[in-house]
Amino acid sequence: MHEIDLIINITVALTVAFGGGLLARRLGMPTIVGYLFAGLLIGPFTPGFVGDSESIGQLAEIGVIFLMFGVGIHFSFKDLWSVRHVAIPGAILQMALATAVGVALSQLWGWSLAAGLVLGLAVSIASTVVLLRGLMDQGLLNTTHGRIAVGWLVLEDIATVLILVLLPTLAPAAESAGSDSLIVAVVKAAVFVVLMVVIGARIVPWVLLRVAKTNSRELFILTVLVIALGIALAAYELFGVSFALGAFLAGVVVSESSLGHQVSAEVLPFQQIFAILFFVSVGMLVNPNYLLANAGPVLILTLFIVFGKAIITTVLGFFFPHPARTFLIVAAGLSQIGEFSFIVGSAGLALNLITTDQYSLILAGSLLSIMVNPLMYRAVPHIEKFLEHKTPTLWRRLNHQRPNNIAVAEHMADHVVIMGYGRVGHHIVTVLGHLEVPRLVIELDAAKVTQLEREGVPVLMGDAANSELLKHAGLEHARAVVVTLPDDAGAQIAVAAAHQLNPSVPIIVRASGEEAMRDLRQLGAHDVINPELEGGLEITRHTLLRLNFAPNEVQWYADAVRRDQYDSSISTAEEHRVLDQMITAAKGMEIVWLPVTDNSPLIGKSIAEANLRSLTGASIVAMLRGGELMANPKSATEFQSGDILGIIGETPQVQQAKVLLAGG
Repeated sequence: MHEIDLIINITVALTVAFGGGLLARRLGMPTIVGYLFAGLLIGPFTPGFVGDSESIGQLAEIGVIFLMFGVGIHFSFKDLWSVRHVAIPGAILQMALATAVGVALSQLWGWSLAAGLVLGLAVSIASTVVLLRGLMDQGLLNTTHGRIAVGWLVLEDIATVLILVLLPTLAPAAESAGSDSLIVAVVKAAVFVVLMVVIGARIVPWVLLRVAKTNSRELFILTVLVIALGIALAAYELFGVSFALGAFLAGVVVSESSLGHQVSAEVLPFQQIFAILFFVSVGMLVNPNYLLANAGPVLILTLFIVFGKAIITTVLGFFFPHPARTFLIVAAGLSQIGEFSFIVGSAGLALNLITTDQYSLILAGSLLSIMVNPLMYRAVPHIEKFLEHKTPTLWRRLNHQRPNNIAVAEHMADHVVIMGYGRVGHHIVTVLGHLEVPRLVIELDAAKVTQLEREGVPVLMGDAANSELLKHAGLEHARAVVVTLPDDAGAQIAVAAAHQLNPSVPIIVRASGEEAMRDLRQLGAHDVINPELEGGLEITRHTLLRLNFAPNEVQWYADAVRRDQYDSSISTAEEHRVLDQMITAAKGMEIVWLPVTDNSPLIGKSIAEANLRSLTGASIVAMLRGGELMANPKSATEFQSGDILGIIGETPQVQQAKVLLAGG
């Protein structure tokens, strides 16, 4: 009978990972916590089934390859460059300080200097997966704070690659070679990088494009796997660099292809499955007995990861011209360690720089810090209030915001307050400017604030979710408030604060989903817009018009959907009724508004003289003149240039009336 040990190990590992991940999500924790606990259950230090650590470990190496391959695909110099002023120096300083503290702790525990360096480097690197999940859960990913945090992590990812290149030079076998070993390692890595950037960046996209033209999806997927695994293996065997570096650069050159997004989508299932096995293999190395016997070091290391790194990051905020909230959010995101710390730790373990027990300490710190991390985000508003009210001097030094022209804002009246100057906010500001409606913008991004000031638009720089700032926006005299913030959490805070300051002011806000819409209405919003639904309704409207349904019937249907609290499913009786009318009506009556232009032959004629109904079959039911609406205008009313006529009739009749108005 053939051996099935590998199949058994994979099946058991994935099964316990499924159970652990599901339990973790039920408890509101990241799934990575469940995967680590799953590895602990099938590890050699707990009773029951013991997995083959060697087999699962080799599968975990594939997990590392796919993780780093994915990082390379999504790596963006553009994103990093946009926040370079804070992300690059901030990440370097934070990693250096965190590494120094980690080394100092290791010396107190009697570790070797090399082991302490591995510990320091491992705890200085945060988990990209956990940070992105945290930012998305809090609705912060697309904010200025989120972009800086992601740029910070991108630089840490690059640093991880460099660490993995240089780490073998610390191994006992490399000590005798001295500086020669370091030089050789750097030269080999440099040659590999140059070959990938110069040659690989041309060959790999070319190969992907040629394979894509075969229209064979399985062949395309196979090509992607060969590129990821083949380049990683070649890097290890031919250039002596890690699988991780080879996979990262493979991802980078793939990202240069026009098929980069397709590659990312195809490789994602493999990345997720093997990454799960990687986390399970990491959990198998945890020795609960060691952790219990060393509860003191575990607690100290966890406290440093959660609070020490957060304090270091926040202190760095004193030296960068950004609001305090930015660094508090970045600090919350970085107060954990994860997959890249495991990769650094496992590399140190393979090189005999640290022991299994020392690696278990890193794993315990990661596990506990990831579990606590969601609470760090929730603590940000409370920390802000504490610093602002209890330590005002410290707050002013930390909260680098340009002074606002409060006097101008406070003396405004009958204006519209726009919170957020993104694409939507920019459009609203432009339209209101053309209509000569006074407007005031609240924006956090310093570059956008400068742009608005140059254009002469009144602006307050700061977070629109800050109720103290809103007190200076003249909301008690405002005609309306428009909230265009991209994150639901910030929008809810802004809506609640604006409603509290002026319960009667109309508040228009956008939301990402039905739950957010309900919450915003309860907080005081008058009009809540769902961009996704509006886009879907617009596509539906154009589709129905192309199918020759009457425009007024199409509009009635769209209005019925909107009235049903933005429920896009066809579920209510009213929506069914409208659809039935649309289906049964062979021709619908159309109501349109047509202008009387300067060259119209009807100018100077009365409605009776124009005889529109006899000539076209359409009837004039309303007239808009000088901003005043006349319903059922009298037959003696004469047409003037600039009049707008409300005309009702069947579609062909309305078209004939339009031609007649134009002089046809």
